[in-house]
Amino acid sequence: MIIRPILPAVVLAVLSVAAPLAKAEVRLPQILDSHMVVQRDRPIHIWGWSDPGENVSVVFENATRTTAGDELGRWSVYLPPQPAGGPFRITISASNRIVLDDVLIGDVWFASGQSNMEMPLRGFPSSASVNNSADEIAHANHPDIRLLHIGRKASSFPLKDYVPEGRHQDPGTSQSWTACTPEAAAGFSAVAYFFGRDLASKEHVPIGLIDSTWGGTPAEAWTSLDGLAADPGLMPVFAARAHMMDEQAELPLLIESENRADAAARSANRTPEKHPWRPDPDSWAPAWLFNGMVAPALDFPIKGVIWYQGESNADPERAPLYERVFPALITDWRTHWQEGNFPFLFVQIANFNAGKEQTWPIVREAQRRALSLANTAMAVTIDIGNPDNVHPSDKQTVGARLALAARARTYGEDIEYSGPLFRQASAEPAGLRVWFDHAAKGLVAKGGALEGFEIAGDDCHFIAATATIDGASVLVANAQVAHPKYVRYGWSNAPVVNLYNSAGLPASPFTSEETIPAY
Repeated sequence: MIIRPILPAVVLAVLSVAAPLAKAEVRLPQILDSHMVVQRDRPIHIWGWSDPGENVSVVFENATRTTAGDELGRWSVYLPPQPAGGPFRITISASNRIVLDDVLIGDVWFASGQSNMEMPLRGFPSSASVNNSADEIAHANHPDIRLLHIGRKASSFPLKDYVPEGRHQDPGTSQSWTACTPEAAAGFSAVAYFFGRDLASKEHVPIGLIDSTWGGTPAEAWTSLDGLAADPGLMPVFAARAHMMDEQAELPLLIESENRADAAARSANRTPEKHPWRPDPDSWAPAWLFNGMVAPALDFPIKGVIWYQGESNADPERAPLYERVFPALITDWRTHWQEGNFPFLFVQIANFNAGKEQTWPIVREAQRRALSLANTAMAVTIDIGNPDNVHPSDKQTVGARLALAARARTYGEDIEYSGPLFRQASAEPAGLRVWFDHAAKGLVAKGGALEGFEIAGDDCHFIAATATIDGASVLVANAQVAHPKYVRYGWSNAPVVNLYNSAGLPASPFTSEETIPAY
């Protein structure tokens, strides 16, 4: 009888006891990398993962901080605040060594929202372009501007790190910090690029821009569950999600029907009809984009946020909730970032023929009223949209108006940064007198008589009115309304309006009604 050796099992058992356990290499989150910008005048936060108990040393200039991984291998250190400057080197040493080279210290801005913030400098192929795109790209050499593009990622729980390659990642973009070059800028948010370019030229400090965007997404997807749960009035966003998933269950049959129709059209030498755009359902789930695309950045100090979103909330179901959703998002981000009331600068959605439902003014008014939150500012774009394209090509003006707001509100320049904003309306024998903020040096009607004003009595039945500038106010009247009570301006999806202040900035659409009317 042949006895087969059992040595392999014994040897494996002995080796597993005798051999030292392999040590995991210390690693950093994706957001910490060479070529990054870290926020000036704030403690520099460096964190990551290692073996539990492993000693980690972080060196920056003449400062050294040491720590050890906790029971889950997490570690974190703070280096002393520094003024703007660089380039510098940061070295992290443990069982391995990581060197972050070419690190600048300056101001970091987090750019987020949907497609009008996402739209890259090279434009969207076949659907939307940026004015003078080729020339803008060719001149996008700015060594002191650093870019970080975050891949699309939805998650059912908050992530601690960005996914290196999200399944929706644009192959033409990088998820590593890079100096602003024509190649890097081409695939980066055009609005964020123009904003950063203007700031860098005026403030003369390094600027870091983080592009965390996903087209066609609602604000509730960018708000944490904590933020949504804090307001019971936001519970309808979860009902809307359930309704969307019910429709999603029927989608395979609908797509199959559309495919048959397309095939029949092609066989008859006809062009197939366009089918409605459908979002990725994960990208509309409440909190899922916050979890995947905001949460991993919360430990990275920032100067502030620039935001361009609202189009996906401008439908009859969601528009009435935007007055609560949007401020909740702003408060939520500030709470989670633990940076106090950092600047939150946002773009009011532009003029667009969105259909017969006049819901876009509801979202614009909700955005205007969000200015009641501290340290916010709004870039009005009602005059630079394209009524026939939801993606206007003039991203330069959008970025410049956001930069104006930052220069005035954040950097303290004595400049006008906003167009006229409705303050109040008072009754006069001839009608209503409308007063505005940001109109101290006068108001201007571009191109002729003022357009876009309407008045109403107690019944809230609005009709067109004549409007006349009188210094820093506007007199509005219509003889058919004997006792006018309310006034509004630019109240349609794509209004014709022409009120500006002396700085050449357009007035925001508004209604003087106490509550925003639902569609």
